[in-house]
Amino acid sequence: MRIIGNIQHPDIRITVFHMNNKFILKMEAGPMEQVFKFDQEKYPGMESIEKLVDEHFISAALSRFNEMFLELKGAEERFKL
Repeated sequence: MRIIGNIQHPDIRITVFHMNNKFILKMEAGPMEQVFKFDQEKYPGMESIEKLVDEHFISAALSRFNEMFLELKGAEERFKL
């Protein structure tokens, strides 16, 4: 797996990898991450991945990160961590 690029965003880290005819988009926020895999036939390069990751895509990811964070905090409170 090799890094082919990054997509700039002020709140999260977005890295694009290439491996086995797939592009892997990894979004990181603190201790959480979301990973999406795209077939190279349908998305032939970094430009197509960048077009896909628009404001709506990022907004939905940020919402999921918030849900993940709240779930983590709730679990820590239930188990006194």
